[in-house]
Amino acid sequence: MNDRTPRQPQPAPRSASGLTPRPVPQPLALLLTPEGRALLHEVRDTDPARELAVATRLRREHPAELVSAALGQARLRQRAAAKFGAEDAGRMFFTPNGVEQSTRASVAAYRAGRLKELGVTSVADLCCGIGGDAIALARAGIRVLAVDRDPLTAATARANAEALGLAALIEVREADVTEVDTSGYDAVFVDPARRGGRGRVFDPEAYSPPLSWAITAARGAPRAALKVAPGIPHEAVPGDAEAEWISDGGDVKEAVLWFGTGLPAAPSRPGPGADSEPGSDSEPDPGPGAVRATLLPGPRTLLSLGLPDPAVRPPGRYLYEPDGAVIRAHLVAEVAERLDGGLIDPTIAYVTADEHRPTPYATAYEITDRLPFNVKKLKALLRERQVGTLTVKKRGSAVEPEELRRKALPKPHGSASVTVFLTRVADAPTMLLGHPVR
Repeated sequence: MNDRTPRQPQPAPRSASGLTPRPVPQPLALLLTPEGRALLHEVRDTDPARELAVATRLRREHPAELVSAALGQARLRQRAAAKFGAEDAGRMFFTPNGVEQSTRASVAAYRAGRLKELGVTSVADLCCGIGGDAIALARAGIRVLAVDRDPLTAATARANAEALGLAALIEVREADVTEVDTSGYDAVFVDPARRGGRGRVFDPEAYSPPLSWAITAARGAPRAALKVAPGIPHEAVPGDAEAEWISDGGDVKEAVLWFGTGLPAAPSRPGPGADSEPGSDSEPDPGPGAVRATLLPGPRTLLSLGLPDPAVRPPGRYLYEPDGAVIRAHLVAEVAERLDGGLIDPTIAYVTADEHRPTPYATAYEITDRLPFNVKKLKALLRERQVGTLTVKKRGSAVEPEELRRKALPKPHGSASVTVFLTRVADAPTMLLGHPVR
């Protein structure tokens, strides 16, 4: 049996605030030792299928606790690469919740850029987690107080600031965010925990801390940004906040409530096809009551014009699928106006038009067929057209895409590809067939 005692880290230095951080919790403390860092490097590319064999071999030379910690951290780093990039993820430290709940680096960088443009030089990052947003803020040149009440999470954030060479700009404090004085900071950023013991939390007042507390904290700061779930009801957005929904690569990531960003919005109406980008002459200063959808990479930003719902019309030659952030922000009407289009159903977010107009805010498909919902007819059509790849999308249909794909195309017939939309037209279940416009 290996009875080696793992080396312990040196006493933690005093922070910029003059407070001595509490001892680093195990097993993170083991990984921060020279032996732990060397072992992390050795196991960084371990295939999960070979973990048992690797662990058995390494335990002959290293303490079992350290080996388990290193292999577990290697797994987390591999998962985190999708959010942080392989280079940063390979240097950072993670917890399981930290990987799951942290902000994607591209989204955090965008938000840090907005704060920088607003003249912010210091931010109190409340509920900082493992430090993803604090890292983006520091890289934008902003001084950060990062606060989290969980000892392991705070220690992980501190380790990440040091690992990425940002410790001079990031002070990490283990504390209850409701007891932290933020009066000396230009802005407050709050990212309440939205997961509980039973999974994801949907009620904003069940966040930790509750959204009402975060709003009060935001109103007490010169500027503020509150990260909330993208499914937040619009009626829960305060009237003095700007609401922004953000997607990255077509996937909706979050919503942000901004305070202190500008004057009340009174946007002019751009002509069809025009694009408003942050900072452009055609875009008004955002502010209380403004609603926007921002698409990354880019960014491309669409502002609310307060338009009524688009008219309903029969399907034309083109069908547009708005980006998820546009749908969440209730800006489908703004997209429809740009496209000179309408809705195929008053409750479904598909826009149809007779002409193709490129827009970053929706994906265009050319429609070739309109059929009543009928699996046998679809199956025969796919066989006739030698279809080998079938993509199924749905809005307003109870049919599961995978179930339809299995029944309609049990085996490939050729090299052609088709996209089928399961939806409603004139309140009747309908299949629209087409392909993306290149």
